Amino acid sequence: QFAHVVIKVEPQEAGAGYEFVNNISGGAIPKEYIPAVQKGIDEAMGRGVLCGYPVVDVRVSLNDGSFHEVDSSEMAFKICSAIAFKEACQKAGPQLLEPVMDVEVMTPEEFMGDVIGNLNSKRGKIKELAERAGAKVVKAEVPLAGMFGYSTDLRSATQGRANYSMEFAKYDVVPAAI
Repeated sequence: QFAHVVIKVEPQEAGAGYEFVNNISGGAIPKEYIPAVQKGIDEAMGRGVLCGYPVVDVRVSLNDGSFHEVDSSEMAFKICSAIAFKEACQKAGPQLLEPVMDVEVMTPEEFMGDVIGNLNSKRGKIKELAERAGAKVVKAEVPLAGMFGYSTDLRSATQGRANYSMEFAKYDVVPAAI
């Protein structure tokens, strides 16, 4: 089996998704092998390069390559492109992302310190403190990983007198210490 690809992997803006660009000209790789190259990259993206999580928001450009009249096949190009993608990503220094939630907690004033301390212990970032209907409102961004079991924590910290809501905000880089 013989296949050779030269690819370039570039980051895109968050949420931009995946883009495949075929820059092959002059028959360096025959057109019938291009879908196999793309499929190999697609599958490698799904398997990821860090902890098995998928790769997102990248542009992959197929810039060059070569083939052999007898020994090349679709399978060879699929495997070759998957290996090239993984190697390119590892050299690029990929970053693991985690979901971050917008969290809003309504609490009586006497529990504000406990609520803020608890959110901070979950790597939360306090964004705003406000007042609504006689209660204090704490708005924060908190990694989703820290929010598991939060209802129990909040109930314990406030004697069941606070409530919260959360919704997805963004993906952010996981700190190296984690």
